Amino acid sequence: MSSAAPSSRPSGARVRVHHLTQAKEHGERLVMLTAYDAFTARILDDAGTDMLLVGDSIGNVALGHDSTIPVTLEEMLVATRAVASATARAMVVADLPFGTYESGPQQALASAVRLVKAGAQAVKLEGGAAREDAVRTLTQAGIPVVGHLGFTPQSINALGGYRVQARGQQEEDRLVADAVALAKAGAVALVLEMVPTPAAARVTRSVAVPTIGIGAGPRTDGQVLVWTDMAGMSEWSPRFARQFGQVGQALHQAAQDYGQAVREGSFPGPEHGFES
Repeated sequence: MSSAAPSSRPSGARVRVHHLTQAKEHGERLVMLTAYDAFTARILDDAGTDMLLVGDSIGNVALGHDSTIPVTLEEMLVATRAVASATARAMVVADLPFGTYESGPQQALASAVRLVKAGAQAVKLEGGAAREDAVRTLTQAGIPVVGHLGFTPQSINALGGYRVQARGQQEEDRLVADAVALAKAGAVALVLEMVPTPAAARVTRSVAVPTIGIGAGPRTDGQVLVWTDMAGMSEWSPRFARQFGQVGQALHQAAQDYGQAVREGSFPGPEHGFES
């Protein structure tokens, strides 16, 4: 997948909602990665990533939690400000964390407004037709919404762990119905996580907005990965991920080399000091 800008818009221009639709119309696959800080966001943005997701996966990746559930809106606000401040090209999408939208559209709107004020150009929420009113309310308020279907991490307790969703015909039909409902309510894109390839392909055919897959096979309109999985920050990564580098190994080696240089006295050298 090329990291170059979609041909339907000028190179270097900020990715906007209409570019997402144009990309789907032209068969141009969208590239999304997560980001949680300014330093990483700047690198991924410069690499030509179309969308940066300030994901509540920050809980697993950076905050030491075993799920996304403990993540707070305040933590998401800090991360969103950092990513937005370093991003010139990619569309910044921020997750609404668990507990900030479930009680209804007005709670969702209040939470989304805070994320937009922090720099998000769109927000993402989990769930199907039950979120239709919230999506419509946010859309009418001028806040683009990305839906999230299939495996929804905030519902991990109800789903019984990390399990592939929409396996049978009935569940697949429900997935398609949820996708259509969210698209009709105004969602600008849909993330499909851990669903069989045929189900993801059917959803992609059924909606006019782009689908972004993660563990959903190759027949979606784009792909998203947690950046640490993509870059190989640890030996383990999910089955659906591919490591495009070994950054974790390189960092480990750099830290070892630094430690050795300090202990043996070769760092700092004369060139690293100030004589007066």
